[in-house]
Amino acid sequence: MRKNIVAGNWKMNNDLTEAHQLTAQLVEKMKSNTPNCEIIITPSYPFLESIYRQIKETKICLAAQNCNENEQGAFTGEVSAKMIKSIGVKYVIIGHSERRMYFNENNHLLASKINIALHNQLIPIFCCGEPLEIRESETQNSYVCNQIEESLFQLNEQDFSQIIIAYEPIWAIGTGKTASSQQAQDMHKTIRDFVAQKYGSKIASNLSILYGGSCKPSNALELFSNPDVDGGLIGGAALSAEDFFEIINAI
Repeated sequence: MRKNIVAGNWKMNNDLTEAHQLTAQLVEKMKSNTPNCEIIITPSYPFLESIYRQIKETKICLAAQNCNENEQGAFTGEVSAKMIKSIGVKYVIIGHSERRMYFNENNHLLASKINIALHNQLIPIFCCGEPLEIRESETQNSYVCNQIEESLFQLNEQDFSQIIIAYEPIWAIGTGKTASSQQAQDMHKTIRDFVAQKYGSKIASNLSILYGGSCKPSNALELFSNPDVDGGLIGGAALSAEDFFEIINAI
């Protein structure tokens, strides 16, 4: 049975004090909430270990925002999956649209990152999604399915069953355009059906697919009511404990 998941991607926000303050607010809210989902937060690298100590007695889980595709070596400034796993992190985001856009990460590189994450017992949250020109050309389904095929279909059934997918309609983030609830559902179903063709209906039905396109308290309930939307990868709204828990409670 697949999980409902709400993951907060803090991106490059919050210094150490702010990160711990936000975490403390989330921990406090957990005392009066019984969420119907897995809760994940993704602080920046320097704060992962200390925030792990802050949340380790709670049901909040920790994710890294990225990892290097190599096990170890002379890669100054990079962080390996092994390092991340060693400090109590459970998940890692792979292939976020900002990594693809600003750091030129392609599908084949991301396949290597997926492999190294799984090798180190990290659960990948694999991001996929189309830019505006692809949506306008109505080729979004083939575009997203190609991202998934080139980055994930090298996996055997056991490894693929560990994957979480997050769909990011890049055209609906910061463009003034809005993805409708039906558009989100249509793409999530497309992804699930495509996975079923490769791995079978059982693995596809157990796959958690998150929505990552400007999910906020005002639209979370409508988005999460769709049968193939299993939660969200939340950006800006995750920086407010109040907004984040309002989204969590919409599951």
